[in-house]
Amino acid sequence: MQMRKLGNSNLEVSAIGLGCMGMSFSYGKPMDKAAGIALIRSAIEHGVTFFDTAEVYGPYVNEELVGEALVPFRGKVAIATKFGFKLDPETGKQLGLDSRPEHIKKVAEASLKRLKTDVIDLFYQHRVDTDVPIEDTAGAVKDLIKEGKVKHFGLSEAGAKTIRRAHAVQPVTALQSEYSLWWREPEVEILPTLEELGIGFVPFSPLGKGFLTGKMDENTKFESNDFRNIVPRFAPEARKANQGVVDQLNQIAAKKKATPAQIALAWLLAQKPWIVPIPGTTKLHRLEENIGAANIQLTTDDLHTIDSTFSNITVQGARYPDNLMKLVGR
Repeated sequence: MQMRKLGNSNLEVSAIGLGCMGMSFSYGKPMDKAAGIALIRSAIEHGVTFFDTAEVYGPYVNEELVGEALVPFRGKVAIATKFGFKLDPETGKQLGLDSRPEHIKKVAEASLKRLKTDVIDLFYQHRVDTDVPIEDTAGAVKDLIKEGKVKHFGLSEAGAKTIRRAHAVQPVTALQSEYSLWWREPEVEILPTLEELGIGFVPFSPLGKGFLTGKMDENTKFESNDFRNIVPRFAPEARKANQGVVDQLNQIAAKKKATPAQIALAWLLAQKPWIVPIPGTTKLHRLEENIGAANIQLTTDDLHTIDSTFSNITVQGARYPDNLMKLVGR
């Protein structure tokens, strides 16, 4: 597995990481814990060194899973987790945002215990809390870095102005936001800002929450607790309208003797040397398929073909329902 540095930082990770959320949260029935541990350790055997989790995934149980799986490998892998939500102490239900410095520090202590580690490699603000100045948030993480409890500061789904303000207080190592062949908005303002400031980019949902694998269509049924049930882009009529995206991807993949998922990931890797996608999966064969994308070299002609092909496609459906869209790009 090739290695990449996130921006100008000294955080070097595998070119493809592993998003662990879906093992415990958001995409139907959670994995059995033993199976989740086995999958994470298989990823390490395949060269993955970058693992993404958050306190709200579960909540809490995903951090516990990742922590237990990675205990024997600390020092050889990087763990990213997140703060920024207020959770009901009894039920774990999300009660809104909370990036007050005192709350951040409490979350860090709790995450360290669940992750069974003495330092968090990358600590993201999960969503921008407009009730707390971003300078205060960055300052709190700066304190944690000085204390040796956190190594790097990250933001998730933040807008360009917020990134600049935070970076002025504590250098931001990475931004995590959605980016893929069917969500290219970051190219307008975010990528140029990151390049200017020397910040790495960690795209989540690099496979369009599974749609770009070519394994679903308008008739696909999701489990009742699958997050995609409330996403407009995954309504049956939207999936039908967006089938052309996958059809084009399949044609390109066939020419490269690859899968649509591998082309989608290879395309991301080809955009910038400081981009590290974190596809998630619960299946070993999908993990191996995703990792295989790191070995696919897209030529300048390939990239031109992909860009010209997809520039003519308008993806139907919003990527989040309205209440969640309010939390992005702030």
